[in-house]
Amino acid sequence: MRSDEKVNILLVDDQPGKLLSYEVILREIDENLIKASSGREALEYLLKTDIAVVLMDVCMPELDGFELAAMIRDHPRFRRTAIIFISAIHLTDVDRLRGYEMGAVDYVPVPVIPEVLRAKVKVFAELYRKSRQLEQLNAELERRVADRTAELERSTRRLQQSEDRRNLALAAGKMGSWDWDLVQGDCAWDEGQKQIFGVDPASFEVTVASVRGLVHRDDWKLLRRAIKQARLDAGSYQVEFRICRPDAGVRWCLGTAAASKDAANRISRISGVTIDITDRKEAEERQLLLAREVDHRAKNALAVVHAIVSLTRADNIKQFVAAVEGRIQALARAHSLLSESRWRGANIVELIQEELAPYRAPNFDRVRISGNSLSLEPSTAQALALALHELATNAAKYGALSLPSGGVQVAWELKGARLELRWAERGGPPVEPSAPGGFGIRVIKASVESQLGGAVAFDWQHDGLRCAISIPHEVRPEFPGDSQASIQKSGTNGAGPIEVGSRKRVLLVEDESLIAMMMDQSLRELDLDVVGPFGTVQEALAAINREPVDAGILDINLAGEMAYPIARLLQARKVPFVFMTGYGAETTAALFPDVRIFQKPLEREMLRELFVANVPNAISVGAAGFAPRSGYAELRG
Repeated sequence: MRSDEKVNILLVDDQPGKLLSYEVILREIDENLIKASSGREALEYLLKTDIAVVLMDVCMPELDGFELAAMIRDHPRFRRTAIIFISAIHLTDVDRLRGYEMGAVDYVPVPVIPEVLRAKVKVFAELYRKSRQLEQLNAELERRVADRTAELERSTRRLQQSEDRRNLALAAGKMGSWDWDLVQGDCAWDEGQKQIFGVDPASFEVTVASVRGLVHRDDWKLLRRAIKQARLDAGSYQVEFRICRPDAGVRWCLGTAAASKDAANRISRISGVTIDITDRKEAEERQLLLAREVDHRAKNALAVVHAIVSLTRADNIKQFVAAVEGRIQALARAHSLLSESRWRGANIVELIQEELAPYRAPNFDRVRISGNSLSLEPSTAQALALALHELATNAAKYGALSLPSGGVQVAWELKGARLELRWAERGGPPVEPSAPGGFGIRVIKASVESQLGGAVAFDWQHDGLRCAISIPHEVRPEFPGDSQASIQKSGTNGAGPIEVGSRKRVLLVEDESLIAMMMDQSLRELDLDVVGPFGTVQEALAAINREPVDAGILDINLAGEMAYPIARLLQARKVPFVFMTGYGAETTAALFPDVRIFQKPLEREMLRELFVANVPNAISVGAAGFAPRSGYAELRG
């Protein structure tokens, strides 16, 4: 309500003349005057209109002034409405007390003095106006307080959320923050800062001495210099330093400091962020080491290739190209095996299988190998690969492998600290000793004797060459990807073969119909019985429980369903199997670290490698799955 807004004054009397006189008297106060000729009419106005002052006669028919006043006061809306009685009769003190009890605020006797009546009505009208204004101001104040409180609550929530996000970001980024009040001399660390430094958050006290005890002594001066510079020019500075944690761990940190000024333009505090960059530093060191190692190996590889090209002799270009390609491919196969073990070593079984794989067709039993599985040094593996290539090439051109009836036996064993390898040809044409200066013999002698410090002996018998190679060997642990058993003369591994007769039953699990059809046909062309193909885990499990299988080829992902239950059942029954996939193999490699994983589809030549080349009468069982290996893509995590 505005200060100039008029209020309503209700005049109640059963005599029209009195109402008219009251109206004339009160006209000067410039308020809204409402007239009612009875108590009932007055109540109707009260229910429909806000009334500031009620001026009524005590004596009225039907409903007198006291009764009307009581009814007005009983209504919560009118409890603060001012009621003034006008009485033409003499009232006793008891009557006046009764009127006050009924809610009257004043009495005006008759005859009415206009000035007095106007003064009293004006006072109560103004009081009503001020009360309403006060109520409105109070409501507005309460609304503003509520709005301000809500805004403060929202601001507090936003601040807390921002602080939570900041703490989360600092924690996720291995960061901590600190603040140094230069005026008070206090320094505060947050939880992240204390966690990076490895101190107890509850008991650690941040002082120059305690911080200096945590910073690496070679980096303390560098850190102090950066903070000192920030205090001088209020700039932002970064520095990398090391810390020595109480648990004896050394961590690399990146510190950023920035100074801020007060109202007097003086540097009053320095704040900063510390980031744990240990992982980054270690990655940089590994990357640098890897770059040096790659550079070293690349140069060595180029040097070997250069030597091969320079020393190779041939009667024509075609023979020259074939000779160079064969020798480089021999090194490449050894390189692939070493890459799979991250150049920690190569398994001798896989190395010999790789080098002799081209000579197994059409009779896969013509090349036999036997010996215990062991890991070779990278340099030994490369030299031995080149020597085996020269022996195999010579046998294919002039020796036992030049005739379909001929064959080669490769056997090896450890004798003390030396590896003894024997190459024996049989069933070949009569041979004569090669010229001592021939390139093949020179390569073998250079690889074994000069490079490895070993010994090599050649014996040209009537039906083929005998070659004995002896090289130093230090027992090395085998690595993931190495065969986990020995290769016997039959071509099976040392875990023991499963004798299943002339035909083998292979479980095929593949949900892609075309790939399944292709592999099914390839397996049957290899004289194998196919159990399947099955496209779901349930079908495959039911087949395994219904009929025996000797080996398995499992697609890892069967339309979103993983083939792991099938693999676990085959493992429990000691049935060898391999995985194939069109995706990455990290998860599977972690769950089944000893099972080989191939990029699908497994084509006919790969299947021949797995089931025919090394296993003429049986399928080998071992932790590493099938023993054979070929040049097809094999995945590991």
